[in-house]
Amino acid sequence: MVWTPVGGDIIFVEALALEGNRELRITGQLGEVMRESAEAALTYVRSRAAALGIDAKFFESHAIHIHVPAGAVPKDGPSAGITMATALASAATGRLVRDDVAMTGEISLRGRVLPIGGIKEKALGAHRAGIKTIILPRRNLADLDDFPAEVRAELTFVPVDTLDEVLAMALGPAAGSHLDTVEALPHGALVG
Repeated sequence: MVWTPVGGDIIFVEALALEGNRELRITGQLGEVMRESAEAALTYVRSRAAALGIDAKFFESHAIHIHVPAGAVPKDGPSAGITMATALASAATGRLVRDDVAMTGEISLRGRVLPIGGIKEKALGAHRAGIKTIILPRRNLADLDDFPAEVRAELTFVPVDTLDEVLAMALGPAAGSHLDTVEALPHGALVG
């Protein structure tokens, strides 16, 4: 989710892992802060490779490409950190990202999800785009106090403190698991 001068909106983040050297390529007219978020996301996913079921040598033998479409539009800021980490984890594990979830939040190298600005506008933009579940930093919950009640009733807000919580919520089942199994929302999810 992004903040713009005319309100919130959603953007897509793509990540692809391909055989090659250890290169990290970042495209889509991204500013320096967003590039740093991509690097932090990659470092975190690499540090959690074993827990995520990623082969220890995967990052030694693969190049990673992160792309944020709409390349003609300049983009910057730290709030796409959790989205980039989720896209990277998806590319490395083969687990798909749920298509009904939007997210925003800065990440630290140790996987903490840090608060960001523009939550109300971003959530309204996601709602306009048909999103039903929004993952946000727990420390941003107070920003929803003046959120329109009629819109809030149609959304599920999932407050998180760590990137592990984000990945548990946003990534679909691992290959070979049963798709008809329904996973419960994590502890602390706010419905409506």
